[in-house]
Amino acid sequence: MDELLSRQMPHSLEAEQAVLGSLLIDADCIKDVMDKLQPEDFYIRQNREIFETIYTMFSYSKPVDGVTVAEEMQKNGTYDELTTRNYLVQLMEVTPTSANVMEYVAIVRSKALLRSLAKAAGDVLAMVQEGTGEAQSVLEAAEQRIYAIRRGRAAQDMVPIGQIIKPVLDQLNELAAGKTGLPGLSSGFSAVDQKLHGLNRSDLILLAARPAMGKTSFALNMALNVAKQSGKAVAVFSLEMSKEQLVSRLLSSEGLVENGRLATGRLSASDWGKLTQAARTLRQTDIRIDDNPLLTVADMNAKCRRIENLGLVVIDYLQLMTSSGGKSYAGENRQQAVSDISRMLKIMAKELNVPVICLSQLSRANEKREDKRPMLSDLRESGAIEQDADIVMFLYREDYYKEDTENKNIAECIVAKNRHGEVGKLALRWMPEYTTFSTIERRFDEE
Repeated sequence: MDELLSRQMPHSLEAEQAVLGSLLIDADCIKDVMDKLQPEDFYIRQNREIFETIYTMFSYSKPVDGVTVAEEMQKNGTYDELTTRNYLVQLMEVTPTSANVMEYVAIVRSKALLRSLAKAAGDVLAMVQEGTGEAQSVLEAAEQRIYAIRRGRAAQDMVPIGQIIKPVLDQLNELAAGKTGLPGLSSGFSAVDQKLHGLNRSDLILLAARPAMGKTSFALNMALNVAKQSGKAVAVFSLEMSKEQLVSRLLSSEGLVENGRLATGRLSASDWGKLTQAARTLRQTDIRIDDNPLLTVADMNAKCRRIENLGLVVIDYLQLMTSSGGKSYAGENRQQAVSDISRMLKIMAKELNVPVICLSQLSRANEKREDKRPMLSDLRESGAIEQDADIVMFLYREDYYKEDTENKNIAECIVAKNRHGEVGKLALRWMPEYTTFSTIERRFDEE
């Protein structure tokens, strides 16, 4: 019997009771505790039920004390006339003050973390012993489970709607109080932000264009803007250009120094001044670059999981990626590979809970049309990309096809699919010498 008791999962009954007692005697500390704990962090079932009741009441702004909690528990059927009432009274008696509540919270969280780790380790051990799956897939599953714990949520648990209401209401409050009114990160282009409501968490954003339209430049502009404005880390995976080429482009667009001069090194004194300033700005951002051309989605996901405070992922570009097994698909099967990759990218965006911008090539179909603006059907090798992406944007420059156009150095950003709002076109100024885009106040929609 003693051995059975000693094999219980890690928990601290005293800390759990002290947290609940504090919440019952001091409603002021509830808001601090709610951000830090989830009902499943409580090991003892009765404690979990009491916390869940307080959590739901707090979400609906109901007053919380011993009497109201007992009444609420009666309504939802988790109340036992004798034991619960006595237990609630006991909780309030054993907690003289709520002053140390955050210390008790830290103990409860720490024990819950250890339990999650023990469970994940058990799952991984079971996978190894059953011999199901390749080593690579077991490793991937193990990383995924540990990452989910690090993110503070138990993997694959179903969540009651009451627990989701509070964060949704919190977000609405923030939006209502905020200056920007953007639910997502600002891309740095006001017209783009208006259409997309910013770059939103767990979105897969596909940026597609024919070669030489400025896809990489536009993506880098957004990456730099996000890094500067949000202070978050931005991961850039470049399967086409080297790290040095990318940084050279970033220096050119940030310092407004002509790209050609950077390539040849023929720089004036004022160019050096601008470059020094641009380098200083870039140094203050947290942009991570990986230019390994053989990366799979699983590799990228694993690398991103290790980045603290990640805000955005940029991948340049889809058709260069190999699928998870590293095997290349020939001909017909390439379509299957691209759809596998796009599906995995969407899963990665959801898991990391950050926007993922993925660049994509377009087929040559538009070259044969009179109007050369890209359409969704031009996405190469894929109906799947179109399905998986939350947002599909195309870049189009008329001056690339018609030299005598009056729209010189004007790029159209065509939002062809948008889960958060309307589709449509917007104009951007293209500055080829600095490989950068900037906003134009006029919008195509208003013409």
